[in-house]
Amino acid sequence: MNITNEGLILACSAVGAGLAMIAGIGPGVGQGIAAGHGAAAVGRNPGAKSDVTSTMILGQAIAETTGLYGLVVALILLFANPLV
Repeated sequence: MNITNEGLILACSAVGAGLAMIAGIGPGVGQGIAAGHGAAAVGRNPGAKSDVTSTMILGQAIAETTGLYGLVVALILLFANPLV
């Protein structure tokens, strides 16, 4: 069985894209925790709802960038493949 260099690079790129998508787990867990704590904070102090909500949304937007970077890396490895 002969494996060409291009085939090996494409296979390794597919594995790397899969590993890059694991980066989506962290933001999902982090955003869930942030939303839970935000809901608890509003439950304790309903008067601070706007402050808590704006801070929570800003934090979730920052956390989401990690998942988006992983997605961009995976798409580059799958479709733009700079290694071939």
